Amino acid sequence: MSKLYWIETWGCQMNEHDSEKMAGTLLGLGYDQATRLQDADIILLNTCAIREKAEERVYSTLSQLEHLKKARPETIIGVTGCVAQMSGEQVRERMPFVDLVIGPRASSRLPDILGKLKDHRGIVDTTLYQDSIIRGQDAIRRAPGKVKAFVTIMEGCNKTCSYCIVPTTRGREDSRPLEDILKEVESLVEQGYREIEFLGQNVNAYRDPKTHDGLDILLYRAGEFAALDRIRFTTSHPLHLSTKIIEAMSRVKAACNYLHLPVQSGSDRILRLMRRGYTARKFRDKVAEIREAIPEIALSTDVIVGFPGESEEDYQATLDLLEELRFSQLFSFVYSKRPGTSAATMMDEDEDKTKVSRLMALQAAQREIQADIHRTMLGRTVEVLIEGPSRKDPREVAGRMPQNIMVNFPGEGLRPGDLARVLLTDATPVSFRGRLIRGPLERRIPARSRNARSAFGA
Repeated sequence: MSKLYWIETWGCQMNEHDSEKMAGTLLGLGYDQATRLQDADIILLNTCAIREKAEERVYSTLSQLEHLKKARPETIIGVTGCVAQMSGEQVRERMPFVDLVIGPRASSRLPDILGKLKDHRGIVDTTLYQDSIIRGQDAIRRAPGKVKAFVTIMEGCNKTCSYCIVPTTRGREDSRPLEDILKEVESLVEQGYREIEFLGQNVNAYRDPKTHDGLDILLYRAGEFAALDRIRFTTSHPLHLSTKIIEAMSRVKAACNYLHLPVQSGSDRILRLMRRGYTARKFRDKVAEIREAIPEIALSTDVIVGFPGESEEDYQATLDLLEELRFSQLFSFVYSKRPGTSAATMMDEDEDKTKVSRLMALQAAQREIQADIHRTMLGRTVEVLIEGPSRKDPREVAGRMPQNIMVNFPGEGLRPGDLARVLLTDATPVSFRGRLIRGPLERRIPARSRNARSAFGA
């Protein structure tokens, strides 16, 4: 019988895609996917270190796995991802039964590492391999039935944001050759994928290693695949979102009217302490440029509440920015001190309860903004890419608008990957209900040809 693997994943889309690569590698080594964790011959925890709670969850899971290891000593247990990179040998000091610890840019070495385990346990590899962006791209096991595929185009980040552990865990920026990316996209389109999401820690800093072509050229080239309905990319840094990229988004038919653009704070003082490299005014100007070029675009953002030294005035500046710019989605968190970052040494006098109350108030304000945006959209007919059955009612289908918002509706006969025209009939702050409209789809046209005011604008 084949050996079995189990991979548990926490964190961002990059982690999800790294797990797909490791799964593909294990399949190539003769493993099959286990249906139950306790049956697996190898268990990999692909971890996130962006916040302290995510790290704590890893060690909590490892504590539970210790009982399994005692019952089945031959089971290989490994920690991969950002906690592995950040903590290295410390993982095994806390959990000596762990067999291997592999950083994100060493995961492509998994076959070699498993080979070494035959001689001894306790392998730690946190080397920031410079060829990690090349290796492992041909062994990817994507979950069956999906309509969207992730494609890594670059790794790492050269920024020095004072709160962020990513440059430590992911290394410096490194980009894949554009032609290699296009070959992968072509293969995915031939396999039936209808949507591609380009991934990178600072994705709009992408540069072809030889030609230095940027993300704008990649969008134009990928947009030439006629069977590719949608293209997304994440995560963007405001400093690298150039006019050329915005123009490419407006011109490429398949480019979605959606962009995740983290602001982190509305206070210039806090932005300086965070080392973000822009002011609130510059961020507002960038948003205005995007909305001028693509009126129907939906913007999401990240906000950190309770950064060391944040005053009530600083917090209010963030609330004011959210109210003014009206993001369609918000990912917000209480500041989490990360070891090795410069912010970890800053004085922090605010109590946790103050930070939590600020976060709850901010999230409540955002729910009202989203509910208002969604109310203005009722009665519109939108394009929906079907992803599968609705979670709330399996008799219905669920799909995603180009603006990254889910729509649930009765859609008998529709299958994942189908495009549908749907009338929006009801809304919550996070999704829509709709009614299927028969007839040909209206394809996206260049933004410069539109005149209608968008519900997603400020």
